[in-house]
Amino acid sequence: MAEQKTNGTEPDERLSYEQARAELASVVERLEAGGTSLEDSLALWERGERLAGICQRWLDGARERIEAARQAPSD
Repeated sequence: MAEQKTNGTEPDERLSYEQARAELASVVERLEAGGTSLEDSLALWERGERLAGICQRWLDGARERIEAARQAPSD
């Protein structure tokens, strides 16, 4: 089943950092628990990779904002 696009934005890209991190933790728990088919495990892995990318983009954005604030001249 293909993911639907909404207004040109992937639904996953609208997840907050906290939402993506929580879902990623759930995916990891399911993978670690085992008992899923190879196909399901691969789908979980792929979902985890997408969620990890979303989390990384949030963290990169936060780092950029902090660096910009640190470099801004103080009043």
